[in-house]
Amino acid sequence: MSLKIALAQINPTVGNITYNRDKIIQSAEYARDQLGADLVVFPELTITAYPPEDLLFRADFINEAQAAVNEIRKRVSGIAVVVGFPELLDGRLYNSAILIRNGEKSKTYRKKQLPNYGVFDEQRYFSAYDELCLFEIKGQRVGLTICEDIWQSERIAEYKQADADVVLTLNASPYHKGKIKQREQVVVSQAVEHALPIVYVNQFGGQDELVFDGASFVVNGEGDVVYRAAEFEEHIDVVEFEQGQPQKSLSTPLLDELSSSYQALVLGVKDYVRKNGFKGALLGLSGGIDSALVAAVAVDALGSENVEVVLMPSRYTQDMSNEDAVLEAEALGVRHHIIAIEPAVLAFNEMLQALFAGSAKDTTEENIQARSRGVLLMALSNKQGKLLLTTGNKSEMSVGYATLYGDMAGGFAPIKDVPKLWVYQLARYRNSISPVIPERVITRPPSAELAPDQIDEDSLPPYEILDPILEKYIELDQSAEQIIAAGFSREAVDRAISLVDRNEYKRRQAPPGVRITPRAFGRDRRYPITSGYRGNRYSK
Repeated sequence: MSLKIALAQINPTVGNITYNRDKIIQSAEYARDQLGADLVVFPELTITAYPPEDLLFRADFINEAQAAVNEIRKRVSGIAVVVGFPELLDGRLYNSAILIRNGEKSKTYRKKQLPNYGVFDEQRYFSAYDELCLFEIKGQRVGLTICEDIWQSERIAEYKQADADVVLTLNASPYHKGKIKQREQVVVSQAVEHALPIVYVNQFGGQDELVFDGASFVVNGEGDVVYRAAEFEEHIDVVEFEQGQPQKSLSTPLLDELSSSYQALVLGVKDYVRKNGFKGALLGLSGGIDSALVAAVAVDALGSENVEVVLMPSRYTQDMSNEDAVLEAEALGVRHHIIAIEPAVLAFNEMLQALFAGSAKDTTEENIQARSRGVLLMALSNKQGKLLLTTGNKSEMSVGYATLYGDMAGGFAPIKDVPKLWVYQLARYRNSISPVIPERVITRPPSAELAPDQIDEDSLPPYEILDPILEKYIELDQSAEQIIAAGFSREAVDRAISLVDRNEYKRRQAPPGVRITPRAFGRDRRYPITSGYRGNRYSK
């Protein structure tokens, strides 16, 4: 007998259990009626969506999740359903997957491997459980696993020894560059080692800093990917198994890194705005590369009718910056406004004149300009109910090249985890789809335009030098000596590391942003603000 397994790559909302429950029911009915599926598999913790974080400490939340499972049991028939949920059993909470068949909760699997690294904190909430879960459907023996379990060879070996014909794995695996290929390599190696087909179902959608890319897939016992769902799309499809072997089906090719990173940014903005009930988004459009990229991402995420941009020139803003900002606004089809900040800057300086008497001008006066812009943008955000997007990139956030309560003011930071050099590549990628960012924005030297003839390199090493140093220090945890040994000057390394360390306090106050690298600030990289540790970075 053939077995048709549907992979339900859906976009749930964390905490909205009623919405998620109804979406699961609708998806199961679609898989049954339109695809003829015998079994439908949903992602990890689908009932609550992932990650529910400290909602898991609430008894009412856990009770509601259990009630949703019972409702699915009552309302779904004619198809077997495997769905993830938080299960309270004998005073312990488990990350579980339940099989619902014929209106009954017939089997439950509880996750064994609880990740506690990077963005994961599962040992904070869940207990581990070490038992297999096998069930038979249409003559085939099916084993269940959840996410991290599949990264360990031991669990798959146990299912092989138990004569499983296929293993299902429910996942909520967030995106970062290279993650999709990494997942497939791991699962392929497991399938080949144990000659066992594996069905990998992944969550889709944006959740605060995290983006789940989907890209669910099926691997046969020889290690061939016989089916792959599209990345960054909600999708339900079926794979047919004949005598325990998955039959080749339509597979969507993987996107390259630029395309997938851009899609991750778009999805992150779209779902943050949609799931939090904002009426749209707005941002300051300066004529620089960062705000140009953010504007393009926002329009692709929300539509031009839901995005507004504001030009806020100062006495130091060059004419070409205003010209390029207007050109992009027109190319994107968004409403744009021009509000000169000079009256506000003059008013603040006059109010502070007596207190600043005898002090030389410094970055304080520059920051007043940035903060004047922040006040204007936040006022518009409050009045219109639109989310203010900040436009700082990872390189700037790393070294503190940003103004608290100025250009850092806002609710979401789309390119917070995008290094400056990657910003340029993403801008060119976006222009390859349609030319919306003026070429001069991409080719001119970057500048904050807070002082006469200012460019970023007045304060920072060239990004071609800075970005690789930051990657080694932030993402790879390398010491100053290791980075210097890789060919970078001691002066550049010591300066970059010093700036990173002393600007942790700024990053703690920054809005969340889309994670696209293996180690983002916030959930991934958690350093103390107050710290006496200096390592060997100042050694001579």
